[in-house]
Amino acid sequence: MKYTQLGRTGLKVSRLVLGTMNFGPQTSEPESHAILDAALGAGINFVDTANVYGWGENKGRTEEIIGTWFAQGGGRREKTVLATKVYGSMSRGSETWPNEDRLSALNIRRAVDASLKRLQTDYIDLYQFHHVDRLTPFEEIWQAVEVLVQQGKILYAGSSNFPGWKIAQANETAARHGRLGLVSEQCLYNLAERRAEMEVVPAAEAYGLGVIPWSPLHGGLLGGAIRKSADSGRTASGRSADALSNSTVRAQVQAYEDLLDKHGLEPGEVALAWLLTRPGVTGPIVGPRTQDQLDSALRAVELELSEEVLAGLDEIFPGPGPSPEAFAW
Repeated sequence: MKYTQLGRTGLKVSRLVLGTMNFGPQTSEPESHAILDAALGAGINFVDTANVYGWGENKGRTEEIIGTWFAQGGGRREKTVLATKVYGSMSRGSETWPNEDRLSALNIRRAVDASLKRLQTDYIDLYQFHHVDRLTPFEEIWQAVEVLVQQGKILYAGSSNFPGWKIAQANETAARHGRLGLVSEQCLYNLAERRAEMEVVPAAEAYGLGVIPWSPLHGGLLGGAIRKSADSGRTASGRSADALSNSTVRAQVQAYEDLLDKHGLEPGEVALAWLLTRPGVTGPIVGPRTQDQLDSALRAVELELSEEVLAGLDEIFPGPGPSPEAFAW
């Protein structure tokens, strides 16, 4: 495994991030523990989750599964850089109650304590804001974060799904108060979805945030979706099916798979390896459900893409370019 610094911090993390969103809803607790063990054994030290994972009536279940894994001991917690998130409502069913969502100081305080209990740990390495909160000023957010840092409950703060201007606003506010501010941004970013390159990635680079792309295979679209459908005789499902119903997207994906067939490369591995070549990227989030999928992701870290392949990928999936050039002269 290769490692890098998380943005401008001294924190060293693996170039793959283990995503856990499926733990609970799709992957059983024993299977989840096996994946966590295999990832740690392969050198992946960065684990990402969120307080709402488990979804619906099972919100928090994913954190609980990680907590029971930590409880097994063997240095699991000490070897792991743990990231979780706050923002989404933790109310269950039709019942809603004020201050159980967003980024008020009250919800942040309560949410951290609840996550720590589920995770069976006394600190969170990276506490991420899952979405922008248009109602809470950053002065309040950073005051709450500073208290948690002083209490030893969190070490760093990060963002997720922030636009570039919110990254700037957050860190300018933090700087005025002598605080570290955001150290990472987790965003939707892959070959087929490159809008983050317009402003989010440049803002992250300018403020020293590590970029953590989620959905690096774009819901399986970049993992050989057309080839797999042909081999299995079954049509694609979910996000891939919706995307492939568009003739333009289908032509792009076919060209992508043809290019990689020509060079003897696996689509999923190339999609991950491409992200690892992008400026500012710390590491993409991968959510393997099997050992084979984990092995494929690990191979991507060592994969060197030729200039010919990189040029071909840019031709098939051209990025929008930086702003303002992307929409002006």
